[in-house]
Amino acid sequence: MTTTTGPPSRAELQSQRQDEILRLVRERGRVEVTTLAEQFDVTTETIRRDLSGMQKRKLLRRVHGAAEPWQAVRYEPSISARHSQQVEEKRRIVTAALDELPPEGTIMMDAGSTTSLFAGYFPPDLQLRVVTNSLLIAPMLAEHDSLRVIVLGGTVRPQTASMVDHDTVETVRRMSVDVLFMGTDGLTPERGFTTPFTDEAAVKQAMIASARRVIALVDSTKFGNDHFVRFADLTDIDTLITDTGASDADVAALEAGGLHVVRV
Repeated sequence: MTTTTGPPSRAELQSQRQDEILRLVRERGRVEVTTLAEQFDVTTETIRRDLSGMQKRKLLRRVHGAAEPWQAVRYEPSISARHSQQVEEKRRIVTAALDELPPEGTIMMDAGSTTSLFAGYFPPDLQLRVVTNSLLIAPMLAEHDSLRVIVLGGTVRPQTASMVDHDTVETVRRMSVDVLFMGTDGLTPERGFTTPFTDEAAVKQAMIASARRVIALVDSTKFGNDHFVRFADLTDIDTLITDTGASDADVAALEAGGLHVVRV
């Protein structure tokens, strides 16, 4: 009697794909989501779901639109690398964020590649006080005669060119601002906004507490990344502006948790 073997099931294909993903990650140390999607001829959303499931099983870690071995030393892109990633998506995000600028008052800007890009889009006649802990944002905004720029003190973190220490936190705690614009390293419906670094988390928490409104500028590659320290729940953020790479399922899960999401 001859047994006919049919095509592999969806579960079998997923298992085979994840086995190969794990092999590639261990072999190369870091593999981009887009590279995996092209190699397996599936969507980036499918790969992100694979990586999320594998991360829960502690097979690998999701970081900045890529995957690394679970036991790998934390990888942090250089400043130049951060600024060269998802450029078009970030441009759409910051253009939409211009509508969130108040007509007057004080805003605060967290250090990050997206917020730095945002600073370059400010209208030349904007009348605001701007507080930032970023050595990249401050000189850009200082070129505007109409802006009053305040730079937070503290120890400079070279990887982000930002001030992040106890003095920074204490200074922020004495402030009250109208709007905070900030970024994140990771975002999941379960844990909210996360970062690998405790010092940056402390500064971000203080900034959120000081602001009447909080706008998060987050490209979709950060979705599904769950890092060491949580600095905000979904309900701590008033509006999340992201790009159209964010899936309907991701957006629905975040909105179900109380976060207002804008895709551009």
